[in-house]
Amino acid sequence: MYSRRTCGLCDRARLVVEIVRGRRDFGFAEVFIDGDEALEREYGLRVPVVLVDGEEAFEVELTAEDLEDALASRA
Repeated sequence: MYSRRTCGLCDRARLVVEIVRGRRDFGFAEVFIDGDEALEREYGLRVPVVLVDGEEAFEVELTAEDLEDALASRA
């Protein structure tokens, strides 16, 4: 997940990811874009951006149901 350190939407997306991780086993890494010019250009106002299997799956909003569906479709 690409996010910013002070981002309410990112906080909510992180919580959704953690809830789903409690039901399913999958890896999770968070990359903070703050201060990285290339990442800020790419993700800037779109954070949080959640990738599933290396592909952008969600930006800005994320629900547990949508994440579960995305994970199931790639299993």
